[in-house]
Amino acid sequence: MADNLHGGPDALGVAAHDFSTNANSCGPCPDAVQALQAAHAQQYPDPAYTALRARLGVFHGVDGARIVPAGSASEFIHRISAHAARRGLRHAVLPDHSYGDYAQAARVWGLTISRRLALDGPAPALHWACEPSSPLGRADPALAQWLACAQPGPHLHVLDCAYQPLRLDGQRSALPAGAWQVWTPNKALGMTGVRAAYAIAPEGAQADVEALLALAPSWVVGAHGVAFLEAWTLPAVQQWLAASRVQLAQWKTAQIALCAALGWQIEAGSLANYLVARWPQAEAARMGARLAWLRREHGIKLRDTGSFGLAGAVRLGVLPPASQQALARAWQAAELLDGNT
Repeated sequence: MADNLHGGPDALGVAAHDFSTNANSCGPCPDAVQALQAAHAQQYPDPAYTALRARLGVFHGVDGARIVPAGSASEFIHRISAHAARRGLRHAVLPDHSYGDYAQAARVWGLTISRRLALDGPAPALHWACEPSSPLGRADPALAQWLACAQPGPHLHVLDCAYQPLRLDGQRSALPAGAWQVWTPNKALGMTGVRAAYAIAPEGAQADVEALLALAPSWVVGAHGVAFLEAWTLPAVQQWLAASRVQLAQWKTAQIALCAALGWQIEAGSLANYLVARWPQAEAARMGARLAWLRREHGIKLRDTGSFGLAGAVRLGVLPPASQQALARAWQAAELLDGNT
């Protein structure tokens, strides 16, 4: 299975019940929508993103000079992989199960991929972590190692924070001071079609910041992306997000119960608005055909976790009750169909 498969719309269009992405299903956030509608698109944005970087710096309590605007998380993954290769790094260390773009970018830039390379190994490396992890939604064990590593030395540590705002317990992981952070608010605000992101450099990494800024194309974030990232910092938007986590937690409880009723085995430990389930063994053997049938006949899209290196399971974003009920009906229809063949 290709590394860079993604959830969301496909050749059949937008699924009626799309469990395949981790977007906040309470969205889109109304204040963010309003910001996009008011975006000033007649001129280019400031190519240096001076005001935006300062604003995001205040939001995170860091110097704005440490902010690196990005077209998306995927764009930054490729850009920092290129930077790592230019710095002479020859290895990329990935979580056991992870987003495919980490591996794709590493291969493009000639980095040897390892799943378990010691932090103090002989070769400098680009280390990736995601907290909570995807697809399992668990705490990433690499963070404890990174926190214990006061000085990253020649290594580059990058933490993907895509799901930090969607931790349903409202807690925030301790973030290593020596690591880069990549933030992509579009999932948290239920607007994955808006491509805008940013990274926060560790303190003292200004040379890396300048190199990464130089690697970016002109106006890597458009006017709508700028408006979206500005909206992300608004108190009203953060309040909406907090309220949505409460709703998502309720829907998640119901969705776990539904999956159990269908005979699916839930992988425990998810902290976020998504979960992984394993189908009964008899169904797992024909997962591809069943996924295609659910999509084609019932407008239900699930994410095969094979692209994350986790075979024989599906990832489900938490959706509202109507979509959960549609999934239950479709699964029952599939079982009836199987019984008649």
